Amino acid sequence: MSAPGHPIPAACGDWAATKAAYRFFDNPRVTEHGVAGHFAATARRCADSEGPILVVQDTTEFTYSRTRLGKIGFTKTINAGAYKAGRSYPVTLCGMLMHSSLALTLEGTPLGLTAAKFWTRTKYKGTWTLKRHVNPTRVPIETKESYRWLENLRQSMALIDAPERCVHVADRESDIYELFCLAQDLSTRFLVRVQTNRLATEPTGPEPKQGAHRVFAQLSAAPWVGCHCVKIGQNEIAHLHVKFATIETLPPKGKRKRYAPASHLHPCS
Repeated sequence: MSAPGHPIPAACGDWAATKAAYRFFDNPRVTEHGVAGHFAATARRCADSEGPILVVQDTTEFTYSRTRLGKIGFTKTINAGAYKAGRSYPVTLCGMLMHSSLALTLEGTPLGLTAAKFWTRTKYKGTWTLKRHVNPTRVPIETKESYRWLENLRQSMALIDAPERCVHVADRESDIYELFCLAQDLSTRFLVRVQTNRLATEPTGPEPKQGAHRVFAQLSAAPWVGCHCVKIGQNEIAHLHVKFATIETLPPKGKRKRYAPASHLHPCS
């Protein structure tokens, strides 16, 4: 393959190789289990490596140009421009999505994929549209697309089989209380970008004070423990003060019968 990541004809280089690739994909004897050797190789590379393993999760969208969108599925709706009257018009994109987990060493050396999930949408509704009709915290996590973050964490731990070595890294979409609980149940660690100012217990007591004590307030009150300087441009230097704290967060109100408080979390800013 001369150009990985390109369309099949461009990646294969000539028509003979392109035809061979199409025959390979069309062969009914080729199954997902037959090409799953990569995951076994990833497990071996992780076992042979030393030190902590970073398991990075993220979602990728594959967008295609199709006249009949229903044949492949939908990904999202974008603003494609405006009419002459000034009113914008949305365009629905078609394609599929992949949520994958990649294992890395601390130096950034890839060890391989530890989990991958593909899916399509029969229809697309934005997050804000859904929030108008239902409280997302009261919907079981197993019925939502965000369950993919938990699935990949669980599959990665089953593959690597060394939870104490792993640190799962993800963006703010993975700020999910159920993920915190699952990571603690599996005795592994995680680093996520926080977007929800969750309710936390008082540092001096087991109960929150009238529901007003939250993570951001407790972190703001913590003293800074270090300073990191970042050079911006030619002459500007930004000084970043580092804070962290040990807290215990409470589950959302609609899930307190199912989940216990998540203890020993360490938010930092």
